Amino acid sequence: MEIVEIIFIAFGLAMDAFAVSVANGMTTTKHLRISNALKMATFFGSFQTFMPVIGWAIGLSVIDFISGFDHWMAFGLLGFIGCKMIYEAVRRGTEEKKIMALNVYVLLMLAVATSIDALAVGVSFAFLKIASIAIPVIIIGIVTFLLSFLGASTGNKMGEIFGKKIEIAGGLILIGIGLKILIEHLV
Repeated sequence: MEIVEIIFIAFGLAMDAFAVSVANGMTTTKHLRISNALKMATFFGSFQTFMPVIGWAIGLSVIDFISGFDHWMAFGLLGFIGCKMIYEAVRRGTEEKKIMALNVYVLLMLAVATSIDALAVGVSFAFLKIASIAIPVIIIGIVTFLLSFLGASTGNKMGEIFGKKIEIAGGLILIGIGLKILIEHLV
């Protein structure tokens, strides 16, 4: 897998965390503290880093059973995740975003929820026989950390302008990468 593809996957995965960070930034006090933005970014970046490793390990344990159709599974997982992101972005109302806070337990739940997609992508990495998971997860973690920090900071200033559009873009990116993987294996 090319580094550019990994970067696109990282951005696609980070869109949920970015959107949640924007929403959290909007619900905090008028002037968001840098420490609060760093706290959000650390939660989201950490979970987005470790969940693909768990998924990759799970995928490696079942790869011999599915090697004949692994490209279809990677396409299916990325396509499903992308469609789910788009659906949730369109479906979610503003009331749901208003209840998010900087509470550690809330951030923990949000970090887990936004990183489930990263777990599935980790499984896809195993199906694609990526030998070392280190570079992809470092890139995913850094991109998520930076976008979450940026999201919290800008969310505090810009409101809800970009929330749904960003998640939809992230979903489309993941669907596109899944389609590219499928085409590469079929051609």
